[in-house]
Amino acid sequence: MTDTVTDATLAPVLDRIDADLDASTDRLLNLLRIPSISTDRAYKADCDRAADWLVADLQSIGFDTQKHATTGHPMVVAHSGGDGPNILFYGHYDVQPVDPLNLWDRDPFDPQLEDTPKGRVIRGRGASDDKGQLMTFIEACRAWKAVHGTLPANITIFCEGEEESGSPSLIPFLKDNADILKADIALICDTGLYGDSTPAIITQLRGLLGEELTIHGPSKDLHSGMYGGIAMNPARVLAKVIASLHDDTGRITVPGFYDGVPELSNELAASWDDLKFDAEAFLGEVGLKLPAGEQGRRPLEMIWSRPTCEVNGMTAGYTGDGFKTVLPAEARAKISFRLVGTQDPHAIRESFRKMVRDMIPTDCRVEFHSHGASAAGQMATTHPAFAQARTALSDEWPNAAAYVGCGGSIPIAAYFKQYLDMDAMLIGFGKDDDQIHSPNEKYDLSSFHKGTRSWARILHAMTA
Repeated sequence: MTDTVTDATLAPVLDRIDADLDASTDRLLNLLRIPSISTDRAYKADCDRAADWLVADLQSIGFDTQKHATTGHPMVVAHSGGDGPNILFYGHYDVQPVDPLNLWDRDPFDPQLEDTPKGRVIRGRGASDDKGQLMTFIEACRAWKAVHGTLPANITIFCEGEEESGSPSLIPFLKDNADILKADIALICDTGLYGDSTPAIITQLRGLLGEELTIHGPSKDLHSGMYGGIAMNPARVLAKVIASLHDDTGRITVPGFYDGVPELSNELAASWDDLKFDAEAFLGEVGLKLPAGEQGRRPLEMIWSRPTCEVNGMTAGYTGDGFKTVLPAEARAKISFRLVGTQDPHAIRESFRKMVRDMIPTDCRVEFHSHGASAAGQMATTHPAFAQARTALSDEWPNAAAYVGCGGSIPIAAYFKQYLDMDAMLIGFGKDDDQIHSPNEKYDLSSFHKGTRSWARILHAMTA
């Protein structure tokens, strides 16, 4: 689409963003050089350093900025007064670990611009998740301030340093600082485009429940020739548990699992059908062919609006080179559930654990360890900001903006609603091939550039 009207207020801001692209890219590269890995305590000082970098950068463009200590990594909160609505922008400055390092083509914390067959990219850990996305908004504010001397709204920028490690300090911080974070709406930039050129506004997020189970059997590993057949094998028990989690149609068998799962509305189904999602091409990129979810469901339903149960890892016995004939003393599995609608993660946890306990034979016992429990999120698209942002995004990108679902889980959106009574709008500019959480992460330079321009347009649309 083309921009039908770019008025005298917005046009010079967009021109400034274009002219400043090299400098803004250099700033992002400087932030990417800081190895702010939140899951590893060895990088605690680097997380502090990333927070300090953001404080200094935001102060340089006139934000009243503070670094707030937590029991973990610090939060950064910046305020810039202005007329118009109160807007909170959220992003995170921490990044995932880089393992396996040998699969990177370059030092993950020595980011560079790189030419690829699809265009120029910014290569480095955190380029897309989430430093590059975070900086699109900051750069839009920088350009607006440079041109007009002030921002078009009362904006607060909130940067977290623990998103990649489960956000243990987040809820206490939200509760203790509600007065400085509360706004008319929250903006979150930690998502992506639909395809390569269709901007997307996330309207629903799946929740996430994580469970780890260990099945204990004999007091030690046993020789399979001496004990095989007479001794219960925990790996056999675990295999039975995992095999029982789905029926032959792909439905999940945990009792009560589908309580609170809504059906897709006709309107939303038609909208998603218009996106012409190619499931064969999507799976073909990872060497697969056929959708494996619930039979009779659209592929996009399987990704965006249906709940899942997936085995994320399992171990038992000897797994090294060669062969060792043992019956393992224990078997472990990590299982995650993606949740939708009003599914209750705590009720599902209890139902899952009871189901497993009922399957454990006399000579075995099961131990559980929880890994988070967050409900699904549904965005209130009736808020006027959604229509304003949709128009603004459509003016910047080749295709009109779409309302889409998200298969992932971004708990902060639900937390803003739960603890601050504030709706959230999720807009991001990443691509499916950005390899976030993986070696050789990248962010397209066009995503960074047009993402910055997009935020300038959205701010203008929300305040015009």
